[in-house]
Amino acid sequence: MLQRSTISSNPPAPRLLPKVGRQFAKPDFLTARTVVGVLVVASAWILTSGFSPEAQATLTVFVAAIWLWVFGSLNDTYVALGAASALVLANVLSAEEFFAALGDDTTWLLIGAFILSAAVTQSGLALRATAWLSHRVSTARGLVHLMAFAVTLTAFAVPATSGRAALVLPVLVALRGVLPAPQQWLVKVLALVLPTVVLFTAAASLIGAGAHLITVQILSTNELPEISFTRWIVLGLPYALVMAHVSAEVVLRMFSTSAQRAEGIVLKSTDFGETVTGTLSTGQKRSMAVLGAAVALWFSEPLHGIDPALVAVLAALLMCSPQVGCVDFKDTIRQVPWNLLLFMAATIAMSQALLSSGAADVLASAILGAAHPMLFVALVILVSSAAHLVIQSRSARSAVLIPLVVATAPAIGVNPVAAAFISTVAAGFCHTLPSSAKPLAIFASAETGAKPSDEPAAFSTRELMRVAAALFPVHLIVMGLFAWLIWPALGLNLYL
Repeated sequence: MLQRSTISSNPPAPRLLPKVGRQFAKPDFLTARTVVGVLVVASAWILTSGFSPEAQATLTVFVAAIWLWVFGSLNDTYVALGAASALVLANVLSAEEFFAALGDDTTWLLIGAFILSAAVTQSGLALRATAWLSHRVSTARGLVHLMAFAVTLTAFAVPATSGRAALVLPVLVALRGVLPAPQQWLVKVLALVLPTVVLFTAAASLIGAGAHLITVQILSTNELPEISFTRWIVLGLPYALVMAHVSAEVVLRMFSTSAQRAEGIVLKSTDFGETVTGTLSTGQKRSMAVLGAAVALWFSEPLHGIDPALVAVLAALLMCSPQVGCVDFKDTIRQVPWNLLLFMAATIAMSQALLSSGAADVLASAILGAAHPMLFVALVILVSSAAHLVIQSRSARSAVLIPLVVATAPAIGVNPVAAAFISTVAAGFCHTLPSSAKPLAIFASAETGAKPSDEPAAFSTRELMRVAAALFPVHLIVMGLFAWLIWPALGLNLYL
């Protein structure tokens, strides 16, 4: 007889990003990896000797940073801060330019949004929503697609893919506890569908991934038209909805039979426990009210003109207010992933150096030359989609790729804003390995240790690679349709 686990409506707020480890362990300079890294960096310096001193220094620092991101054991943020500092010392960047990113409005947008998401996570609203939605489905396919749609909506409430994965994980645990024995096969399907949808649907919102904010800041730095919060929704939400349901259907078909997909499911709200039924608690009501108001103001930005970052900060203050809030400010501010914010600031500074030094122009022309506009867009989609195999951090990929795309696009006749947006969205495909993205690592973590009774069934790396192989061509086709047809129809002109 299947034992149903006890579901808590008030799960502890998960740490959104791994804790930064110590960086001062005794180094070993005689390893083969270190020797090869030094040779690669030295080769970069020699090969770029014909460029300007600024471009030479920038490209060399970038090569060193990418090598450390891919092969090194240092924290990604530590490497990015070191690289940006080196560019300041090389007079490629000024100290003011380096520090300016920390004060940008997009950084404050993320800070406010993270405080909001922490309150929502602590309130238990995710489990309540799961219980409310689940008893409205009658088939396995209906449950999978309903969960995919619900995960898509979280892109407007919870910033960064790791935060959304941490919010959704208790939902999988809850469903495993209430699904009847004949439908336990759905647990594996959902364990693959939920993080997959989290990654694809980040494109729905400007706060869906830190890489989006890096792209917007790079466009702003180069005096190109920025993509506003509402404009990003108009462009990104249709793509997110399509990929959410297409990827959910692909995974469902891969890991089920036609008979299983047609099975009836009967779930009741009471199956999830008494704590997720009944009237909403005071904290849940306040969380819903503040979050709803913030999302409404974000969507209606063109009507009132209030900056989304200011909306996020004001909503965060309300959420932590002793009178109308539901969380403690001191405790909640500790949950903001400052590691991610510092990484964003450092990579933005690096991207600015890549452009201002002329290194992006030199590198882009050397790689692409005078490519045909259509070929250029196809290469942007392909390279951005495959880059996760080399650079695991989504923000780092944007920091490297977006300057190259922005520098090259105008000369080829492609709209640099459209090219930057396409590259950013395409980089959302990072499904090959558990280490390729934090949501995958979060959902696959059960395979690396003891499996507690309330831990969801983990998927294997082989199964994840099968899913990636099936979704990659689908992703490329959908990206092509949006890049050449749908986004231009929505006003994002592809060519100049």
